[in-house]
This record gives sequence, C-alpha cells and structure tokens, in this order.
Amino acid sequence: MLDTEQLRASIRTVPDFPKPGIQFRDISTLLANPAALHTSVTLLAREVRSSGATLVAGMEARGFIFGAAVAIEAGVGFVPIRKPGKLPVETIGVDYALEYGSDRLEIDPGAIDAGDKVALVDDLIATGGTALAATQLVRMTSADVATALFVVDLPDLGGATRLRNAGISVTSLLSFEGE
Repeated sequence: MLDTEQLRASIRTVPDFPKPGIQFRDISTLLANPAALHTSVTLLAREVRSSGATLVAGMEARGFIFGAAVAIEAGVGFVPIRKPGKLPVETIGVDYALEYGSDRLEIDPGAIDAGDKVALVDDLIATGGTALAATQLVRMTSADVATALFVVDLPDLGGATRLRNAGISVTSLLSFEGE
C-alpha cells in the first residue's frame, strides 16, 4: 500500500488544460501504476464496507473504472450510471446543469432495489453536478445514498460541500487546491 504522498505523486498535473489557468488532475498515470490503483481501490472499498452500502454505483466513465473494482473488493454489486441512450432497457434519468450547458444521466431502475444503500464512486469531485444528479437518480429508486467516494477532491470548486449540504457523507482520498 502506498501512503498519501505516494498516491498524490501518481497523479499527473497538466497545466492550462482544458483552458488557461486550469490545473487538470490526470488520473491516467494513477491507473497505469498498479500500486497506486490497488491502494485507491482498497481504501475506497474500506469506506464502502464501513458505510454499510449494499451496492456501488459509478458514474460514466471513470466512475466505471473505480466503481467496478471497488465493488469487487468490497463484495457488493455494481450499477453503472450512464449517459443517455446507452442502456438497452427503459431507464429513468435526470438532466443537470454543466458550466456551459447541460447533460443527462440514466440508470436501469431494476438494477437498484428500494431500500438498497448505495455508495457513489467516481474519480474526482469538482462542482458536484454529476454526483448530485446521481444522488437524485438513486433516490428516485427509493434507495438511499450511503456515501459518496472519490479519489480526488477539488475543494475550491465546492462539490463536496454541495453533496454534504444534500445530506451525503463524502470521502476523498486526496485533495488538490485550485481548479
């Protein structure tokens, strides 16, 4: 297992992407590092188990990478939260605002049972729009969001605070100041 500083060092920072002044936190380098990936999955799975979650839900697309691995490690099932038109069954969906427009997330409502406790898992929390939309979707199935887990938090963008204000417990393995 890596310590926090080793895990932090496994994430590449790309300056001025996607626009000047942004410090993009690229997890591709973490994914390519087996010790960093293993550490991330192990630590997130511990949080899933301690939350009492019965399912993990991961948001498209990087949430699939971490979410599925965390679900296996925690011994629970995995539910994908998809972009529109990706599921072959009737879905429920939520539209949500982005910085420059809007997007939509959908799930198969039959994949989550009423009363399930769901851990949301994604690579990064920024403004929190995607995670709040995922929370709304899970709640539409009469399930509960037990916790929201992220590898990286960008606290200056306020997403984790927005989730906490919505009554969701939030844990991130790492925090990076700035955008």
